[in-house]
Amino acid sequence: MEPTAATPRRLVWEMNGYQWTVLLAAWLGWGFDVFDGLLFNFVAPNCVPTLLGLTIGSPEAKVATLRWTGLLTSMLLIGWAAGGILFGRLADRLGRTRTLMLTMLLFAVGTALCATAQNLWMLAFFRLLASLGIGGEWAAGAAMVAEVVPEKRRVEAGALLYTSAPVGLFLASTVNYQIAGRWMRDSPEVSWRYVFLAGLLPAAMALLVRVFVREPERWRKVASQAAAPSIAELFDARHRALTRSGFLMAVTALITWWSCNAFIPVVATGLAQTAAAERGLDRSATLALVEAWKAMATARFNWGGLIGTLLTVPAAKFLGRRTMFGLYFTLSAAAIFATFGLDLAPEARLAMYFWIGLTVFGVFGSFTYYLPELFPTRLRGTGAGFTYNVGRILAAAGPTVVGLVAARGHGAALQALFLVGIVPLAGLAFLPWVIETRGLPLED
Repeated sequence: MEPTAATPRRLVWEMNGYQWTVLLAAWLGWGFDVFDGLLFNFVAPNCVPTLLGLTIGSPEAKVATLRWTGLLTSMLLIGWAAGGILFGRLADRLGRTRTLMLTMLLFAVGTALCATAQNLWMLAFFRLLASLGIGGEWAAGAAMVAEVVPEKRRVEAGALLYTSAPVGLFLASTVNYQIAGRWMRDSPEVSWRYVFLAGLLPAAMALLVRVFVREPERWRKVASQAAAPSIAELFDARHRALTRSGFLMAVTALITWWSCNAFIPVVATGLAQTAAAERGLDRSATLALVEAWKAMATARFNWGGLIGTLLTVPAAKFLGRRTMFGLYFTLSAAAIFATFGLDLAPEARLAMYFWIGLTVFGVFGSFTYYLPELFPTRLRGTGAGFTYNVGRILAAAGPTVVGLVAARGHGAALQALFLVGIVPLAGLAFLPWVIETRGLPLED
């Protein structure tokens, strides 16, 4: 049980053991969420050609991989948006803990089923199933953490919660590298199936949530007295400005992140194949270099994202939310323009992914505390889930457009990614509508 005022407590960072347990459960849930959601990006260069009956590494396979990576990523985002809105409402109706457990089971099973796909449409269906759970997990976890931790530690706890995203991406990269790059390096036609099977890992986490985490007292009190929430309330006179503020910041960040991140493995693959041809490497050595460079680019993006996530804490607390978003969007544009616009050697271009991670990835550390801050308790899951996830419907166009352009060749891919830098610059125009929440307590 949660300690009372009369119960001796050991506090770390002014948080007791149970509050850290809640944060850990949500942290693991979101990390595995990202892990399952991004496995496809790493296996696409092997998975797509295999299901289409093409030779891996052939020019036809490269074009098909770019097109299908964009299309399937966009479908994932649409399912993610639907799941976020649906399970965000369920988090307010059924509770944060129950919703967290259900979503983790859903995206674990859906991802594992991808291993059985016999064609791309089966793969798309299983990815859509997983995406519903992936989208729903965030709203439940973010609301739960915001309601359980002390008010004065909400920003720090929210940023810590999102540090699991780069960890999840790193885990996806590591699992793919170990399976496809080492254990089954000479069997790329089947290695991707085993990578997808690793998506079952989050199912064990659902049991941890069920056993050790209970519904936040704050939610239980409000839920027992208030009427069930509805999405229509997000657009009434009281909440309309809050919804707009959260949506505009989220959609800007989402379009930028997905347009960049979805093509990290594809860009790394193209650079590695070019380098391998120049070095005269054989097929086996080329495949090994491809997997190593995919892991390298992802690791740099991850480390930048981890540091950038933590930097949202001082930025939000000392500069305020509005200034923080403006700073991150400006630096995001600069990082994208430099990475894809400058004439760089392949290794240098991969290294620049650190700066994209620091800015494009890092800004997401703010949404786990900013969006729950905007809405009252009875509407928190619905509001945070809607504003964070509905933007994915618009963001879904990004990977598809970039993929279609990139399919024209490696140079076209870099040009398309360069133009993505316009998105965060456009986001600066939305700053006047950002609701500042610095120093304000959560509303019940």
